[in-house]
Amino acid sequence: MTESSKPTRILSIDTLRGFDMFWISGGEGLFIALFTFLGWSGFSQQLHHVPWSGFHFYDLIFPLFMFLVGVSMPLSITKRLEKGDSRKKIYLHVIKRTLILYVLGLIYNGLFDFDFASLRYTGVLHRIAFAYMMSAFIVMNFKKWGLITWIILLTFGYWLALLVVPVPGFGAYNLTPEGNLSAYIDRLFLPGSFCCYYYGDNEGLLSNIPAIASTLIGVLSGNLLISNISHKEKIKRMLIIALSLIAIALIWNPVYPIIKNLWTGSFLALTSGLSILLLCIFYWVIDVKGYTRWTFPFRVYGLNSITIYMAAGLFDFGIIARIFIHGFYSGFGDFQTTFLELCILLVKWLFLYFLYRQKIFLKV
Repeated sequence: MTESSKPTRILSIDTLRGFDMFWISGGEGLFIALFTFLGWSGFSQQLHHVPWSGFHFYDLIFPLFMFLVGVSMPLSITKRLEKGDSRKKIYLHVIKRTLILYVLGLIYNGLFDFDFASLRYTGVLHRIAFAYMMSAFIVMNFKKWGLITWIILLTFGYWLALLVVPVPGFGAYNLTPEGNLSAYIDRLFLPGSFCCYYYGDNEGLLSNIPAIASTLIGVLSGNLLISNISHKEKIKRMLIIALSLIAIALIWNPVYPIIKNLWTGSFLALTSGLSILLLCIFYWVIDVKGYTRWTFPFRVYGLNSITIYMAAGLFDFGIIARIFIHGFYSGFGDFQTTFLELCILLVKWLFLYFLYRQKIFLKV
């Protein structure tokens, strides 16, 4: 493949998505157990979300996935437009995919318990669905500078709303768990239960707005990856953008704190910068230098990301793991929790590997 050719699939994207899903589907449990066994409590803390403001490694995992949703769009939606596919057909595909993702999110949250009063009506898949739909519509109607304009409008429009709209009893620009505008809107308009703090939902209604910007930043990164410029220039630009966004986040943090539950502008900038940095590293190692053998285990995750997210949330893979190890794993002593987590993770991977060999992929 020459540098000027436009690939139909970039290996680093699938690998990075798989790396992300590794942590979501049990990698964090394995390493928490391992770090606890080793007495490395500081590292273990990085695999838990911060209670409110601040940042841990695990706070990057969901924004990274949102970013990668955007990165893939130039290889799907933009490509179909360039081939001359009907815009109506693409719109219908986007709407269908959005509805399927939203329904899967409801099933994940317990739809078939039929307890609609306490059902959680938003969540990870719901946010992905909404951000995907809005980003796709924007991508279909705007070019590079239009995308940049939308990112600015969404980011600063959300900040402006937090700045000027008062919450009864708390006033405007209160970014505490109980006093922020996003939580107040959830309490007013979002039925059912909340996660993951008492006063609102961490994937609530208003904070969907900056999440769209995360996806659009991914779109711009995807456009850069498939452009005709050299590998060296792509990496240079990604590094400059990544480091600039991280710097913006740190400068912005004192007045607009990094808060995942609110998806604040500083959180958006920091996670987007780190996501671009990771993409840059994976792209350089895999697609430029050609070191690909190590990518296969992650690609198995990345090619069925929605499948493993749903399966890990709905099924107890630990039951299967214990069938094979229950007779001897207790003999591992203090290491038995780590060993059990490793076996559960292996069962999940083997499940995905079976689907991979059968060429079964959940593409919604």
